[in-house]
Amino acid sequence: MASQDAPVDGPDPEPADDLVTTSHTLTVRKRELAYTATTGRLVLRKEVMTDGTFDGHLPKAEVFVTAYTLDGADPATRPVTFAFNGGPGSSSIWLHLGVLGPRRVVAGDAGALAAPPYGLVDNPETLLTHSDLVFIDPVSTGYSRAIKGEKPGDHHGFQGDLESVGEVIRLWTTRNGRWTSPKFLAGESYGTTRAGGLAHHLHTRHGMYLNGLILISSVLDFSTLIFAEGNDLPYPLYLPTYAAIAHHHGLHGDRPLDEVLAEAEAFASRDYPWALSQGARLSTEDRSAIVTTVARLSGLSEEYVDRVDLRIEHTRFFAELLRHRKQTVGRLDGRFTGWDGDYGREKLSEDPSMSAIMGAYTAGINHYLHAELGYHKDLPYEVLSLPVNRDWSFKEFENAHVTVTDKLSAVMRANPHLKLHVASGYTDGATPYFATDHTLAHLALPEELRDNIEVVYYPAGHMMYIHEPSRLQQSKDLAKFVKRASNR
Repeated sequence: MASQDAPVDGPDPEPADDLVTTSHTLTVRKRELAYTATTGRLVLRKEVMTDGTFDGHLPKAEVFVTAYTLDGADPATRPVTFAFNGGPGSSSIWLHLGVLGPRRVVAGDAGALAAPPYGLVDNPETLLTHSDLVFIDPVSTGYSRAIKGEKPGDHHGFQGDLESVGEVIRLWTTRNGRWTSPKFLAGESYGTTRAGGLAHHLHTRHGMYLNGLILISSVLDFSTLIFAEGNDLPYPLYLPTYAAIAHHHGLHGDRPLDEVLAEAEAFASRDYPWALSQGARLSTEDRSAIVTTVARLSGLSEEYVDRVDLRIEHTRFFAELLRHRKQTVGRLDGRFTGWDGDYGREKLSEDPSMSAIMGAYTAGINHYLHAELGYHKDLPYEVLSLPVNRDWSFKEFENAHVTVTDKLSAVMRANPHLKLHVASGYTDGATPYFATDHTLAHLALPEELRDNIEVVYYPAGHMMYIHEPSRLQQSKDLAKFVKRASNR
């Protein structure tokens, strides 16, 4: 079949949507579901004014989406979920082929990884059973690109990203007659930052009121995660995650996980932050007690905890925990282990959990889009763009830490029907669950709106759905949330 990127003679054609539609079926609990998949790029346009004169709606970017709609459903009442991952610089591949979509990657799990060339299988637990799905790849991820002559960097920043992703949602909703559908945003990692800001943007810019946000492996306030000089907040918030990872690797003996986490959370809530706040005022006796407890909970030696002045930076932890076994542990998921070329390194040089899953998901999406959904592009599908991540702009937060808690709180107060589903993994070393709990507790909400927030935990990491028992449970939890929050 000829590529859709085949060269043509003459001037470049005007950018146009290049959507491809295919029909599929899926068996769910002995019932056959018929659905339509629509995939391709939507052209985003901007209103251009020159010296007060309107020059027209000029193209600025082509954004790749994959939408699934259930055949025969009433579009006026059928829920729709707009999903994206984070990075910044990540495509939507992980949520798409990991847990939400009708097809999923077979990647294996920690200690039992699948071997290349990998495979895809039907996903009868897909959220499509309860909601139509629209997966969005932000500009410069997936097949999304800026138009010739436009600057990709205009979309590689906090506000520019909200505007372009928000425009995709507005366009899709309008063109498909879905303004009266219950609407949800599902984001993972930086995608939760995007979801918090996007809920506010859609609400204030377009008057689009949402039913719910699905926040998976959240980061809503970066001050809880950034290990910066003078910021002691992350150290206690990471400790329960360190304890969970140490427990997984047998460093807590036969103690139950819930017992270990309860102790770590209590210590991280009171004694640990107090000790850090004391600085040089901490007595020798108190310091010794803190060193002993932090070491026991984290699985590290007392000598190490003392050397780092009670403050364990996360990439140091992943390199240090199993150094005695000549192994490293994963950042995205501490259940994974790997090897290094030099066990004298201070910090993790490569994340074994990302290395473990990247190949399977990359093979899966490239095969799936071409062979099953019929979308043919010669462009590389950008799974995760490190240049985008490196150059991402947070200029809106100059001289302040990045947070969307103010925006999320404001939109929840303005729309008291908006529900939050927050999912965290105990062994997630990228967005630790206790930091998420801390952030949620500090949202500026009246007490009567706190029942709109539900929080669930899984014994796995950042992509908790890699762990099969967690995937099955998470699918049930998401289905219940969407049904409850749809108000239908």
